[in-house]
Amino acid sequence: MASLQESLQRFKKQQEKCQNTLSSIASRAGPSRPAAPPRPANAKPPAPAVKFSNDTERLQHINSIRKAPVGAQIKRVIDLLLETRQAFTPEQINEACYVDINGNKAVFDSLRNNLKVHYDGNRFSYKSKHALKNKDQLLILIRKFPEGIAVIDLKDAYPTVMEDLQALKGAGQIWLLSNFDSQEDIAFPNDPRVPIKVDDDLKQLFRGIELPRDMLDIEKDLQKNGMKPATNTAKRRAMAQVHGIAPKNKTKKKKHEISKRTKLTNAHLPELFKL
Repeated sequence: MASLQESLQRFKKQQEKCQNTLSSIASRAGPSRPAAPPRPANAKPPAPAVKFSNDTERLQHINSIRKAPVGAQIKRVIDLLLETRQAFTPEQINEACYVDINGNKAVFDSLRNNLKVHYDGNRFSYKSKHALKNKDQLLILIRKFPEGIAVIDLKDAYPTVMEDLQALKGAGQIWLLSNFDSQEDIAFPNDPRVPIKVDDDLKQLFRGIELPRDMLDIEKDLQKNGMKPATNTAKRRAMAQVHGIAPKNKTKKKKHEISKRTKLTNAHLPELFKL
């Protein structure tokens, strides 16, 4: 009986020793984790989590746009339509520039009635004054205006219209001249069927004429020669004073005395004559 008790005691001690050994090994190895499944080669990396601060800035930006005046929101939409030259639904406009057209009746009505916007009942798109698509159509339009057409009315027809105007000018198919009064460019057709050869004496005479710098004097000279001026500068200036618009101050140029070293040139409108 005593030998049996001793055997049980030895067995218990061996079990405790084995248990301590296993516990020591497990503590050094750390907790066991299941193996992660293999990642596909074409899998996209997980999107970075949106920080609260970044999302707050975005919401504040959207809120500032929607609380802006109606005119500012309209300009934002028109700039989008002009830049992309695509048709957008109200939902797409909201996603692109954060202007909620459906949620603001004043913006919707103003945009629908804007001269620069076309609305087909579902989508909004940019509407230029002249529906042109390329250089050929541009040339055809300019030839319909022998008295000239303002470049400002053409510059938004399509994205490369200004480059095409310069190309037509370089090819001798049109003239681009500045308006003396408004300093804006005017496009004139140059009909190749009517070649004109001008004598040198006439060129010198034309270039030697000094035009008045004040439009009032020009209008008086036209009336003296029996021609009706197309402008009424006196009336325009009077209206400007009524509305409180100050006249532009013209800087007086210093008169230079002519000496023997002075080079006399008068290249007035040189593009009209081929030397």
